[in-house]
Amino acid sequence: MTTLTTSPLAPLLKRLFEEADATSPATSPDFAGLSTEERTRLMHNLMYTKTDYLDYYRRLKDFSLPVSRETGTLLYVLARSCRARTIVEFGTSFGISTLHLAAALRDNGGGQLITSEFEPSKIARARNNLTAGGLVDLVEIREGDALQTLSVDLPSTIDLLLLDGAKALYPEILSLVESHLRPGALIVADNADHSPDYLAYVRSPANGYLSTPFAEDVELSMRIG
Repeated sequence: MTTLTTSPLAPLLKRLFEEADATSPATSPDFAGLSTEERTRLMHNLMYTKTDYLDYYRRLKDFSLPVSRETGTLLYVLARSCRARTIVEFGTSFGISTLHLAAALRDNGGGQLITSEFEPSKIARARNNLTAGGLVDLVEIREGDALQTLSVDLPSTIDLLLLDGAKALYPEILSLVESHLRPGALIVADNADHSPDYLAYVRSPANGYLSTPFAEDVELSMRIG
């Protein structure tokens, strides 16, 4: 038995995934009024440039945007298998991925998870979910732009990094955390195919990573130097 598969976390995650399945950003009034050209511009900027990402995600403040169920389980398995004690997450949202990672910390005997989210309403929901799951004591949620919040006061050694925020910022967030990654540390980047600069970096052996695509939407990397 694990924290992930027992109450209170298992039924909580089941409900949160079902709620996420029942909603779609396409139904948001913030998007309904946009022209096709405006939507295309926002999506392009979200994925490939470093502009407008705050505006884009503000429009998505009422949507969970979770990792998949399979990726959530993968996060738990990876964090358990590397015996993670220190984890950093870029992109909290409603805390679904955070719950999986914190569950692994609990079953590893404890630790610290630092996660960053700039939308206050999402932070409130994530904190409520972490409290309901009995894991809030393991998590520090930093409010604000991750380019600032993850640039200071990081643990000296980090065992696992999850990238699941604005895709264009993946290289910058990795740069902030990189010097803290221990040899063997794991980096999981969700939807990394939307960050070609990030993929080019971690797939180059000269940069000290061994990296491979995993499933359909995850890049899994290991720090080797």
